[in-house]
Amino acid sequence: MKAPGFSILRYGSTSTGKKFLMALSGAVLVLFIAAHLAGNLQVFEGQDAINRYAVFLRSLGELLWAVRIGLLAALVVHIWTSVALAAENRAARPQPYIGKRYIQATLASRTMILSGLLVLAFIVFHLLHFTFLKIHPEWAHGVDALGRRDVYSMMVRSFQDPYISAWYILCVFLLCYHLSHGLSSMFQSLGFNNERLRARLGVWAPRVAWLLFAGYAAIPLAVLAGVVKLPPGVRP
Repeated sequence: MKAPGFSILRYGSTSTGKKFLMALSGAVLVLFIAAHLAGNLQVFEGQDAINRYAVFLRSLGELLWAVRIGLLAALVVHIWTSVALAAENRAARPQPYIGKRYIQATLASRTMILSGLLVLAFIVFHLLHFTFLKIHPEWAHGVDALGRRDVYSMMVRSFQDPYISAWYILCVFLLCYHLSHGLSSMFQSLGFNNERLRARLGVWAPRVAWLLFAGYAAIPLAVLAGVVKLPPGVRP
């Protein structure tokens, strides 16, 4: 009798397969988070830099939409595998962790599902705010001196609102809190799991996560502090 061949669907239905898919989709999302931060930090270079960057993104056309669809697919896979694995773990251990095993688990690892769901809520808000322009849609019609959509002024106006800035910083904190554990787990699930590397990941993963947080949080804080401000002639 012929042995069954490898099947992606069959592999994805196993715990090992789900962990690999969760790690792979997580890696895609982390790369996007880092690239997105690199683009957003151009706000510190002024109106021309961030508006030029926005024009570049729009010039990608269908490629940009392909990237967005790919990111959406990665997000769906990440959420599905996370929830499925959590359900499997709960079914395998009906009694909650107690004693030393529970104490050794970090708070970040124990709240991965909760922080992940809060981050998802933030992603929806962020897309409605800056991509689909459903929050303060009147700001979407502003243009700079070169006739380009004035993304810079839209960002500054948004973060001048303390409530929006506070919500943004809180959600980015939760995202990076999620990453502080998720980054090391991601590499281990992808096969980088020798003892020496695990020790290094345990040190560097949180550092990378909080470096990302510092970068993202710096933008609204700089606006609130008046370091990044509206260009001359642009009304608040």
